[in-house]
Amino acid sequence: MSEMLEVRWHGRGGQGAKTASVLFAEAAIEEGKHAQGFPDYGPERMGAPMRGFNRISEEPILVHCAISHPKVVVVLDPTLMETLDVSEGVPEDGIIIINTPKSPSEIREKYGIKGRKIYTLNATQIALDEFGRPIPNTVMVGALVAVTQTLNLETFKNGFREKFAKKLTSKILEGNMKAIDRAAKEVKSE
Repeated sequence: MSEMLEVRWHGRGGQGAKTASVLFAEAAIEEGKHAQGFPDYGPERMGAPMRGFNRISEEPILVHCAISHPKVVVVLDPTLMETLDVSEGVPEDGIIIINTPKSPSEIREKYGIKGRKIYTLNATQIALDEFGRPIPNTVMVGALVAVTQTLNLETFKNGFREKFAKKLTSKILEGNMKAIDRAAKEVKSE
């Protein structure tokens, strides 16, 4: 990774976009990279649209503001695409990863997305299958790691395990590990 990777997350309060961006940054730091992970939202309330951001670089990061031209966009809630242009600011060679059961070509056609590489994954269903909660954040980080190859998936999983070992039941913790692995295998592109 020679240049800085900038990621913008779109989700709703309660889906874990803030947590995902922070965990992704922490995993990058664990691997010796420089990283930022931070949210941007208005009044905090469950279900309200919010954004999260990441910067990952081999060099120190000297900018501290929202990201308007991300290389990657991660969409936790596809209903946001009805009212937001999630591709705004994404370059033609950028990447959009969406939590949806639809195929990348169905998403491209439905929303008229030109250029960009589109990846889809039914992260909510994977979360339900593996740990019984419709929270797609860790699943989507698994997809992000697999698509960008920015980090080692095991670094992310180990950091998640360490951070949540005392907060989650072992069943939910291990379910998240399985969900992350499934995401890395099941994310699909055009």
